Amino acid sequence: FLLTVDHIKAWEAKHGAINPGEWVVMRTDWYKRNGSEAEFLNANETGPHTPGPTAEAIQFLIGKDIKGWGSETIGTDAGKAGGMEPPFPAHTLMHKANRYGLASLCNLDQLPPKGAILIAAPLKIEHGTGSPIRALALVPGK
Repeated sequence: FLLTVDHIKAWEAKHGAINPGEWVVMRTDWYKRNGSEAEFLNANETGPHTPGPTAEAIQFLIGKDIKGWGSETIGTDAGKAGGMEPPFPAHTLMHKANRYGLASLCNLDQLPPKGAILIAAPLKIEHGTGSPIRALALVPGK
């Protein structure tokens, strides 16, 4: 599955606009495959097959001035993103735009479509370009 601009626009029509400064996380329930490397990577002789965004979808979200992008898969991109233009667009374009990327998120099915507060504090790694985090979400009223 590749998330497109049309998918995002349809989501916004149902749940409301994505506003500047918000996080966008893609719920696929892929995290439920965790525990089985074969199922989580979903790879065959042509490589991994996991859901993710198109380059156009990421550019659209950057244009909305989002804070960051997250996914439940092993990376922020689709499994075949190395063959996209640019390669690995979520990683490449989000970081180039000084936005954040989170991967291997879990339990997104427990969050509302909008309104949760995401906490993703990284370790302070000198000269680091990434960090493990413990992602937490606060849900108002719960």
